[in-house]
Amino acid sequence: MKKPSTSLFAWRHPAQEELQSLIEDHVRDPDFPCVGAKAALSNGTLQVLACDTIDSAWDDLRIHDALLDWSETYREAPGLFRSFAVIFDGPEDLGEQAFERALWDRVQSLSDKDVWRGQEYDERVSANPEDSHFSLSFGGEAFFVVGLHPHASRPARRFAKPALIFNLHDQFEQLREAGKYEGMREKIMVRDEALAGSRNPMLARHGEASEARQYSGRQVDESWQCPFRYSGSK
Repeated sequence: MKKPSTSLFAWRHPAQEELQSLIEDHVRDPDFPCVGAKAALSNGTLQVLACDTIDSAWDDLRIHDALLDWSETYREAPGLFRSFAVIFDGPEDLGEQAFERALWDRVQSLSDKDVWRGQEYDERVSANPEDSHFSLSFGGEAFFVVGLHPHASRPARRFAKPALIFNLHDQFEQLREAGKYEGMREKIMVRDEALAGSRNPMLARHGEASEARQYSGRQVDESWQCPFRYSGSK
């Protein structure tokens, strides 16, 4: 297990071990559908960072610092099945819309810090959340975010604490190049259907629809507008 970043903002949350164990046990659960996360945990490449509350900017510098470290580590030794999990110690009573607002508040703050710290946006993806090739970018690497929280309507997104799971976009491209992406995607969808009784209507392949619609896990219609705006130039 890779430990949280030891660079500039490396304060350790007192609940680090507790929250790390919580997400690891959750991923190990036989019913948890994401086989990629299971592989990351098995390989010791699931990094966990415990933070205070998702509706506060208190830990944003720590999170961004860890994302920069994560991106640099990946460039030095790229490989499949790595996830960076940010687990918040609350609040646990957020409904789906409130969680979605908190998620995008954190994402916006982290992106603004990326600009402030002089990081370039990954040129392989779009910074426009309406674009079907949109992804977030931190430290020059594109990321897809999966939100988890206690009151998610989809069982696969339900977790005891609010959490943001950052997955490197380049890993999906590696799987496509190896001809393994579609098989892995279908396996996850079958497992998710077995858990929920239906397939997630929000899932779409990169390039078909903006992935921003998937981040929070809430089902949204065509009128939904992403609140994220990239503050840099691209």
